[in-house]
Amino acid sequence: MSGHSKWHNIQARKGKQDARRSGQFTKFAKLITIAAQKGGDPEMNFSLRLAIEKAKAVSMPKNNIDRAIKHGTGEDGAGASMEEALYEAFGPGGVAILIKAVTDNKNRTIPDLKHILSEHSGSFGNAGSVQWMFHQWGMIMVEKDKMAKATLDPQEMELKLIDAGVEDMQDTNNGEIEIKTKTENFKKVLDVLQEAGVEVKESGIQWIAKDTIPISKEIEDKLGELFAALEDNDDVEDYFTNAA
Repeated sequence: MSGHSKWHNIQARKGKQDARRSGQFTKFAKLITIAAQKGGDPEMNFSLRLAIEKAKAVSMPKNNIDRAIKHGTGEDGAGASMEEALYEAFGPGGVAILIKAVTDNKNRTIPDLKHILSEHSGSFGNAGSVQWMFHQWGMIMVEKDKMAKATLDPQEMELKLIDAGVEDMQDTNNGEIEIKTKTENFKKVLDVLQEAGVEVKESGIQWIAKDTIPISKEIEDKLGELFAALEDNDDVEDYFTNAA
């Protein structure tokens, strides 16, 4: 269903109307800003490099990217006070949801999210009530034809990826390969792909449900409305659920 796949995240949505693209730019500016707080050189700061690559993937203008970096490093004189937050919640039908936010004001973000959840038959959960149902993984999506163009032969490529720490590789039904790795090996795996000339379609750290639960069509529709409302909130970077 739309809105619950581990690959249905904000950075993957492209080609929407100008208003949504503007919203994407706002979200990516926050991601770049918070990453740049740890250093403004993308060659030395992997999180910043990843945030910039994602911003470029949605055609975010270079001026916007540079401005967000300077805001994060404090070069603009304004200082930066962005922080990441992970909120635990339950949606319609008791579905578990993790909401990842990047905010400069939790006193605004928390009431906004509570309002969105309450309007869509959901609620915040107590600390630890949801997060234990998920595990954090590095996830990478590569198109099969791009993998075939690697500078290494398939067997050598596979061995290098395994050595880098790949936990699992699966063919999807739409001509793509899904690569799963522990978070500590995420950068190493991306580096192997880059060195082999393989273009990555999508990558990121994802909270993946340890077990999924089946849902009815009615709950699916309600979740779709909830997820749409979360996407429209500028502070929400991503969300994850255990709905099957």
